[in-house]
Amino acid sequence: MSTSADSFLPSFDLTGRVAIVTGASSGIGARFGRVLHAAGADVVAGARRLPNLQSVAEELGDRFVPVRCDVTSDTDCTALVDSTVDRFGRVDILVNCAGLATSVPAESESPDEFQRVVDVNLTGTFRVSHMVARHMLESERGGTIINVSSILGIVASGVIPQAGYAASKGAVISLTRELGAQWARRGIRVNALAPGWFPSEMTDELFSDERSVKWIQRSTPMGRAGMSHELDGALLFLASDASSFVTGQVLVVDGGWTAV
Repeated sequence: MSTSADSFLPSFDLTGRVAIVTGASSGIGARFGRVLHAAGADVVAGARRLPNLQSVAEELGDRFVPVRCDVTSDTDCTALVDSTVDRFGRVDILVNCAGLATSVPAESESPDEFQRVVDVNLTGTFRVSHMVARHMLESERGGTIINVSSILGIVASGVIPQAGYAASKGAVISLTRELGAQWARRGIRVNALAPGWFPSEMTDELFSDERSVKWIQRSTPMGRAGMSHELDGALLFLASDASSFVTGQVLVVDGGWTAV
């Protein structure tokens, strides 16, 4: 591989790579599936809402494959990974984007509700990572895993009570470091992406409230929320050879929220 200064742009190219994206039916996950596809990757998109995925597949063509997948189901996750390997022969990139959030004071959040969030955000992330990593290790080609965490895995919000969500996203960061360390010498890089406040299906209620929007603007050093395309570069960096010496790290994209 060339190491000259003018060779950096090709390192972002994902042509010939095979990517799995969970939680790809809406929000950040849907955006990420499109971005990886545009960068040249074959994308297998998993989510519970199959019709949403199918409409994107009709638009993008046969390099975007929809698969129904609930990340809390061993059967679904096995089918997602096996169908990817059967069709494309490999998995090079995994983006764990499936997520669930509840906004309720901790004293009112039942243990069952808390567990449901953890099952999706944390255990689901480990479940798919575990399955994909086994293929990557067996093939000896390695790969990259990107876990979508959150700034609420780093700092508390307080104003928006989300104990289950914050706990699960903090644990995703710890899991990222551990898996990154375990698999580093075997060719698998594991990193986390921690977005700040971005409009998405999950944050629709927040962004529809004028007071909440002003709170975000007031509390973010850059004075605004993020725009969907402002995560694209971070994703491509972590998914591509541009980050070939990066593992076990958390890339925060938050307009300075966690800096103050």
